[in-house]
Parts: sequence; structure tokens; C-alpha cells
Amino acid sequence: MTETAWTESGSAATDAVPGIGTGLSAVMAATVLVPASRGITEPAVIAAAVFAVVAVGAFLASRYGSGRHRIAAGIATAASGGVLLCTAYALNQGLTASTELPGLSTSISLLMAGFLIASLTVGVGVADALRISVSGLKDRSSQMVVLTLLGVTGLFAAELAGLFLALPVMEVAGDLSTTGFLVIAQLGMALGTAIIAGIYLSATDRGLEFLDLRVPSKRDVIWTVGGLVVLFGALMTISLVFQTAGVESAEHGTTEQAAENPEILLVLIPASLLVIGPFEELLYRNVIQKALYDTFSRVGAIVAGSVIFAGVHVLAYATAGPGAVIASLGVIFGLSLVLGTLYERTDNLLVPSVVHGVYNAILFANLYLVYG
Repeated sequence: MTETAWTESGSAATDAVPGIGTGLSAVMAATVLVPASRGITEPAVIAAAVFAVVAVGAFLASRYGSGRHRIAAGIATAASGGVLLCTAYALNQGLTASTELPGLSTSISLLMAGFLIASLTVGVGVADALRISVSGLKDRSSQMVVLTLLGVTGLFAAELAGLFLALPVMEVAGDLSTTGFLVIAQLGMALGTAIIAGIYLSATDRGLEFLDLRVPSKRDVIWTVGGLVVLFGALMTISLVFQTAGVESAEHGTTEQAAENPEILLVLIPASLLVIGPFEELLYRNVIQKALYDTFSRVGAIVAGSVIFAGVHVLAYATAGPGAVIASLGVIFGLSLVLGTLYERTDNLLVPSVVHGVYNAILFANLYLVYG
């Protein structure tokens, strides 16, 4: 392994990272070229195949070419991103390109495989462009896995805490109404999330001083107001793009419940401000995103943290098809970038908590006007 450059953190860059990118992009290319060769001539699939071939060539140029390494790596990243978007769009339009696995009585969607591999290839492309070494890539990947598991654990802890709180109440009062159970579930979310955050801070020798919570300054207030404007602006922009492109997104499980029982929204509106916003931001911004600062740049931590935040919301949209779920997670990812930026700019947990809470409260209030 030859040492060719150094990142700001001192990681030596080698040609092994573009080698990994070459291997991943080759597999990615196969997942979209096979459907194209089978007669699936949808523009999204053809475009994905073209992007995949470009990505393979760019990674090869990055590894074996002389000079202009950053340009080649940038092209590889952009082309892999093209595959990511095209396969996501194709899945959203109902294409799967399923194929039987040899020796197994099951099949896989080649386009879904292409989407998942493309997401990894984009990350490797970015690492290649930044001249991050294999060791640095491994450290970042390991931390992403650990913090993703932390986020998932937070979800399950919230559910368990809600059940733990509900059982003694049910013993005394009998069966709970949907609204009553939701109140307890929100208390469980606060308790479970706080416990998981506390366990992580203790296990990593971080105390309460790790929490960025203070009285907001005038600058924080400006960021809060501006953040709300940008958040709703981003939602409107994404919605317009989806409508223009014919992209269908999935309904959040809460929206489906609200259609049947609008009264739950009267609980969720204040809960957004008191529980959902503060405690989700505690875990995903002040714990997960801030922990990512250890190995990522601040911009990288915002993006990586938003990937985790979007990923753990899969279950909330799981009743829809994969293409619609991907679209909804894309919206969550985009909105999370705004919240992550607000936290990074202010280093005050209160700012994204208020923005997140107010944003959710307004959405729930709008749903109540529709279904109430």
C-alpha cells in the first residue's frame, strides 16, 4: 500500500479505497445492466446503467490514472449518485427486476440491490475524493454501524418503556383508550430515549457536560425562526419535485391512525413540543451527530447523522411499497439535513428541538383540520 496523501485528520490515502469503489461499482453495474439486457427499457433503468458504467470507469481512472485523482473520484461519486436516484425512481414507479437466486427458492429485486449498493458506492466515492485511507473508511463505517444500532435501540427502548408504564396503569384502571395509551406511549418515548442516551454517554465516558443545552441567545432565536422557514420551504420544494416527477411517497403510520381516530392528534400536538422534538433531537443530534464529529468533518457528520435518522424511520412507513418508502425516507433525510445544520451552527440542542417540535405540531394540527 503506497501512501499518497493525507486528510486533515492525518489519515493516509491509498489506492485501496478506489479499488473498493471499483469492485462495488462493478456489482452495482451488474444489477442495472441485467434488467436493461432483459428488455426493461424504462429511461430510469437505462440511465442507471449508463451512470453505473461511468462510475466503474471513473473509479478505475482514480486508481490507475495519473493526476486529476480528485476529479475522477468526484465523477465516480456523482455517477453513483445518479444510479441511486435512478434506481429509487424506478422502484417508485413499480419496477423491481426480480430474479431467482440460484439454488434457493427465493428471489431478489435487482433494482433494490442496485439502490443499496449505490448508497455504499457513493460513500466510498466521497472517501476516495477526500483521500481517506482504508483505515479511516473502516473507522467511519464502524461508527456508523454502532450509532445506527444506537438509534434502533432507542426506538425499541421507547416501546418497552411505554409498555412498562402502561402495565401498572392497566392493572388499576383496566383497558386504556387509544388516546390514553398514546399519552403513556409518549411518556415511554421520553423515558426510553433518555435512558439510551444516558447509557451511551456513560459507556463512552461522557458526562452531562456533553449535552449542549443552554438559554437561547438572540442568534439562536434567529436560527430557530430561519430554520422553520427553511424546513417548510424544503418540504414544499420536495413535494413539488415529487408531484412533477410523479413520485409517490408513503403515509406515516401516525397519519393512517389519525384518519381513523383524529383525537390522537390532540395528544400529538403538545407531545411534539414536549417529547418528540426534544427527545429525538437529544438522541439523533446531541448524541449521534455530535459523536460523529469524532471521525467525520462537521458537514460529514450532518450527512451521516441524517442517513441514520432517515434509516430508523423505515418502520414508520413499512406498510407501503419499497419505492414509496424510499421516497418518504428521502424527505426525512432532507429535513434532517436542516435540523442537523441548525444544531451544528448553534451547538444548542434547544434550537433543533424547538424547530422539530413546532414543525411536527403544525403538521399534526393541519391533519386535525382535515380529519377532525
